[in-house]
Amino acid sequence: MNTDKHADVLVVIPCLNEAAHLPHLLEWLTAETGDDALIVVADGGSHDGSRQIVEAAAERWPKVRLLANPGRIQSIGVNAAVAQYGRGRRHLIRIDAHAGYPKGFIRGLIETARTIGAQSVTVPMRTIGEGCFQRAAAAAQNSFLGAGGSAHRQGAASGWVDHGHHALMDLTAFREVGGYDEGFSHNEDAELDLRLTQEGGRIWLAADLAILYRPRSRPGALFTQYRNYGRGRAMTAARHKVRLKPRQAAPLLVAPSVAAAVIGLGFAPITPLALGLAAPAAAWAGLCLGLGVLTGLKVRDRCAMLSGVAAMIMHLGWSLGFWGERLSATLQPPRLPLLVRPAVADA
Repeated sequence: MNTDKHADVLVVIPCLNEAAHLPHLLEWLTAETGDDALIVVADGGSHDGSRQIVEAAAERWPKVRLLANPGRIQSIGVNAAVAQYGRGRRHLIRIDAHAGYPKGFIRGLIETARTIGAQSVTVPMRTIGEGCFQRAAAAAQNSFLGAGGSAHRQGAASGWVDHGHHALMDLTAFREVGGYDEGFSHNEDAELDLRLTQEGGRIWLAADLAILYRPRSRPGALFTQYRNYGRGRAMTAARHKVRLKPRQAAPLLVAPSVAAAVIGLGFAPITPLALGLAAPAAAWAGLCLGLGVLTGLKVRDRCAMLSGVAAMIMHLGWSLGFWGERLSATLQPPRLPLLVRPAVADA
């Protein structure tokens, strides 16, 4: 491998308790990048042996670094890695510890960025699962029911997009827009993409570099994840005064519909008014469950027939997170907008 191609690359892995995935991931990354790329694991306080795995890898491969991330969240970890190790490097590549990557992924990102002239190269995500609920969640996230037609979730062709799963970014562009906003624990990638495109940056979706992603394996964890997604989207919409796309706005009806159903059916006897209040939620549940069964039949997986249940968890979590954030922001006293921490400049 010609390592000169990777001499200007900074690879950052935000990490929290990823001991199950780090050994294979670091082995693969060191082979993918040659000797000159720098690989930084920004650890948010792991207690499962992840730090020890990285420390052992750093002794074996001098290009591996362990960076403490006391802020814990990914946006802070990536910013800190850029601030400490980004000097003189051209490309930032963000790697998720629990995802699967195709051979030649790093090289493909770099060649695409240089050929297309994009400030950011994003990639599609194909979700896979192992246990029954995880397979149901994966089927939901791979379908219109769960992803709403999102380009990087639905196998779209390569082309210019306004958002995608973050993989590579030009470090100059990353610094110029201020890096990730550290007030965001979720949706920090979409928020950054808004600032990037507002400044004239262009984002390319590389359809041939799809990654494998494993969703949450438990209903409660999936609900919490999507509640945080909804909260992050509400923050982004409020910060930038942007309208939601139809696929983002549709789940907003879920939480009010469920609340109306609970109110209507919470009193006895059941009246026509109560049934009317419950009707929207019942229609939503029926649609999700029905489409979930069809999805399972299409992919010939019994567990995928439960994808409608997983989608309902995702919709409700997202809706509650969005409305909760909007209500919280309304009740709080006015405050100045959060400024992006200037730590993304070279130290």
